[in-house]
Amino acid sequence: MRKQRNLLTSVLALSVSAGLHAAEQSSFQRISAVSTANNIPPGVEKSHETSAEIIAVSEDGNTLVYTDSPLKGVGMLDITNPKKPTGKGFVSLDGEPTSIDVLGDTFVTGVNTSENYTQPSGYLVQRNLNTGKQMWKCDLGGQPDSVAVAKDGSFVAVAIENERDEDLNDGVLPQFPAGHLAIVPVKGGQLVCAEQMKVPMTGMAGIAPEDPEPEFVDINSLGEIVVTLQENNHLVIVDGKKGEVIEHFPAGAVDLDNVDLDEERALTFDGTQKNRKREPDAVKWLDDERFVIANEGDYEGGSRGFTIFNKQGDVLFESGLDLEYRIAMAGHYPEKRSGNKGAEPEGLEVGTFNGQQYIFVLSERGSVVGVYRDTGKAPEFVQLLPSGIAPESAVAIPQRGLLATANEKDLIEDGGVRAHVMLYQIGSEEPSYPQIESVMVDGKPIGWGALSGLVADPNNENTLYAVNDSFYKAQPSIFVVDASSAPAKITTRIPVMKDGKPAKKLDLEGITTDGKGGFWLASEGRTDKEIPHALYRTDANGNIVEMVEFPAELLAVEKRYGSEGITRVGDNLWVAIQRSWKDDPENTVKLVQYNTKTGEWKAVRYPTEPAENGWVGLSEITEHEGALYIIERDNQIGDAAKVKQLTRVLLADAKPAALGGELPLVSKDVVYDFIPDLKAQGGFVTDKIEGFAITKDGKAFAVTDNDGVDDSSGETFFFPLSKDGKALDFATLRP
Repeated sequence: MRKQRNLLTSVLALSVSAGLHAAEQSSFQRISAVSTANNIPPGVEKSHETSAEIIAVSEDGNTLVYTDSPLKGVGMLDITNPKKPTGKGFVSLDGEPTSIDVLGDTFVTGVNTSENYTQPSGYLVQRNLNTGKQMWKCDLGGQPDSVAVAKDGSFVAVAIENERDEDLNDGVLPQFPAGHLAIVPVKGGQLVCAEQMKVPMTGMAGIAPEDPEPEFVDINSLGEIVVTLQENNHLVIVDGKKGEVIEHFPAGAVDLDNVDLDEERALTFDGTQKNRKREPDAVKWLDDERFVIANEGDYEGGSRGFTIFNKQGDVLFESGLDLEYRIAMAGHYPEKRSGNKGAEPEGLEVGTFNGQQYIFVLSERGSVVGVYRDTGKAPEFVQLLPSGIAPESAVAIPQRGLLATANEKDLIEDGGVRAHVMLYQIGSEEPSYPQIESVMVDGKPIGWGALSGLVADPNNENTLYAVNDSFYKAQPSIFVVDASSAPAKITTRIPVMKDGKPAKKLDLEGITTDGKGGFWLASEGRTDKEIPHALYRTDANGNIVEMVEFPAELLAVEKRYGSEGITRVGDNLWVAIQRSWKDDPENTVKLVQYNTKTGEWKAVRYPTEPAENGWVGLSEITEHEGALYIIERDNQIGDAAKVKQLTRVLLADAKPAALGGELPLVSKDVVYDFIPDLKAQGGFVTDKIEGFAITKDGKAFAVTDNDGVDDSSGETFFFPLSKDGKALDFATLRP
């Protein structure tokens, strides 16, 4: 074993001038997304949990195959037309598929049939790609994880993990039986089970050497297998032809400074982790001498980045927090995982497109793919790709200029988005995502997410202000947005403070200016959590100087879903209530008016579209040139989304009446449909379009709420409203 040496360490260079997107080079754009729920086999309810975990592609690049653990099978997709993938069938198995790769016109899959952790079992099966017919089946003598086919098709390598029980003794190693590496020869295109080799992995790692748990395998053109022992924090190189260990060395550790370690519902990036074990998951060869690992962590580590080694054990490059910071700047940082492994880089893919090799690093919890250009030295960041929830693996299809990701999370039990396979295509366009991102301040990113309200600066046509909702309850904030660039830039975070401390019990859903340099904020109440329905006025620095609670007449008919937007018309504040309260007739909600001079409350009723599924309510209200512009939306996603629209109510026709009596019903005009914008990024239609603002020169912008990356893809869309490819001028929409 060689002693590990660091030859090159990354230096974070995240300034705007560094060119985060390297726009002068090629980039990838998402072109389609297909739900695995659309590929559930006949006879199985569509409501059954499904997933896309490990993905591979046929040699002609037209068929994708992916493992589906919940359904215990392999799904197939026809991507002959990559912009419209279609289901190609489903192969059911008698166990849990753990990994898959393609061998000629067949696929090979590792299948876990273990009864329990102490009696692991499984097999490797070879099936026809077109018919799904079984050809050969090899018992593996343990629980398989990763599977890889040699580039010359001469053998298949399988990591036999024999995973530990994380609930037993807090998951502490050792837990037997030990794992190993299985090598199954291939002759004439068929598995030769009788000649299977078992390569022991014991006695090498410094951590639990008697209990290795191989996690991932990859094979270079020399037939050398690199194996990650994730829990053991170790790497092993094996001669795949002879079944002999060539080299092995520890994966090592890194020191992390300015990292978010607390799950306090705030993005702080002020912690330190010393000697943090890498504990790699996926591994991919870059060439016959170098490989890259994704440092997800498992047992007691996870360094939140990726590392390039040579096969002698030298560290050639360490990314440190580069990827995690970029994820945070794009609003994808998973705050609820701060105390664990942060953005959790788990999967990897390497592919050469148009003569340039790229490294694709998958963030399981951030739900993005970091794309880096392999230079032979320090990789150059290219872009972030929006993915589905929890990308588990990816496959490059260079001959067709495509990349596919498998996103495993299925939220069917929560009524949320299903698991997806997503496709991307390389081209010469500038990256279209992210559409909004923050900047670095004092060596740390401005953390943000869950944007829930938007307003334009009355004096600056390029400045907008946004607020976050109660997902970040310990860090209520007003964000200053520069909309003059693409992507838009969050340049400043203004903390919302009370008595010198971050204000508590806020669920900020709307923001407007107060005409005095400060802001009015609308907080959606929730009485079961002691969050009051209230309006707050702050000064320019975010300090709360006034609080106005909802009056008794409103609270008497209160329900959970309250203020979702606020706008100012002279001395009057108009507040959009999200959903019907107890006294509202069906398919109506209130627009409430508060006079800041007299303290008088009034309201009108607004007619909402009837809901086909779920509910339809309001998300934003903005005054412009004698009209109230309102976001009306359903709570549906994907193909079920029907109502994501901007409507207009003329102020001349909105005559509010006193609370407690009959309220007039206003009429509305639909002026814009947001669904085409929400489809423009090639993914599924997201649920929450929640912010809208019109600048002093008549340009309009909208923004979506990503729920703080909590059971969400994390995607935030920020875009100008347009028609026929041109920015929509709201001066032309005057009453």
